[in-house]
Amino acid sequence: MQTTSHLLMIRPVQFTFNAETAVNNAFQSTKDSDAQETALKEFDDFVSVLGKNGIEVTVINDTTEPHTPDSIFPNNWISFHQDGRIVLYPMFAANRRLERKPNVIEGLKKKFLVSDQVDLSAYEDKDIFLEGTGSMVLDREKKLAYACLSQRTDLNVLNDFCSQLGYTPISFTATDVKGFPIYHTNVMMSVADRFVVICLETIRDEGEQKKVVTTIEKSGKELIAISLDQMDHFAGNMLQVENATGNKFLVMSSQAYHSLDKERLKKIEYYNPILHSSLDTIERNGGGSARCMMAEVFLPVR
Repeated sequence: MQTTSHLLMIRPVQFTFNAETAVNNAFQSTKDSDAQETALKEFDDFVSVLGKNGIEVTVINDTTEPHTPDSIFPNNWISFHQDGRIVLYPMFAANRRLERKPNVIEGLKKKFLVSDQVDLSAYEDKDIFLEGTGSMVLDREKKLAYACLSQRTDLNVLNDFCSQLGYTPISFTATDVKGFPIYHTNVMMSVADRFVVICLETIRDEGEQKKVVTTIEKSGKELIAISLDQMDHFAGNMLQVENATGNKFLVMSSQAYHSLDKERLKKIEYYNPILHSSLDTIERNGGGSARCMMAEVFLPVR
């Protein structure tokens, strides 16, 4: 199963520009004085868009203590799997490690069955990291884990995840227009049930690019390429979800949607409708977008 109708989202209480993550997140561009107030409205409007289309969202309010400015992006520290396992991940920024709050997991256990916990967070002691489904873009059906290597995505931790969860790692190097490593794979590609959106221009090595393209083609999915400029507008940061009746949607921010030309929109909408919501403040200050805000819950329902 590639898509789910259950999502976890964390409602922010102290969202702000995070200086600890800005050192290697080129998508963070602004420090707004009213970031929390505006981001909260964007968050609530986004949840409303999802809910109106029949997508179930478990919203858990963040806590003021400890201060976690990036809690709005839960997919980096936890992932949920069909066999009932949850995985906890090692985080680059020290203040993001505080996002692993027990109340989040306990809140989910009221609705879903958790059979086991795989905790990779000890890699933080070695200063190597793997930030969940930000660092990895999972093809859950084909058991492939795409990952562009960076300060936040270490090959050794990736291999450990793949060994324990039964995935094949597809690692490569991806850089932005200035030649800097892209901090998370999920800003340059998204895997859906029948297609993959990806910015191939970021993979400069011909051999690595060919490996990724061949893997996508062998998985039986159409490759929809986006440009560097579209990626810079978060057009790679998308997630396919479904509602309770099985209708699928591709979810993205309004900025991402408006960056796409008619040809690419037509290709995507052949497979599913698009849902989008304005996330400008969250994107500017947090350096993440729609996909980063949604942690897919594949756990068995109680």
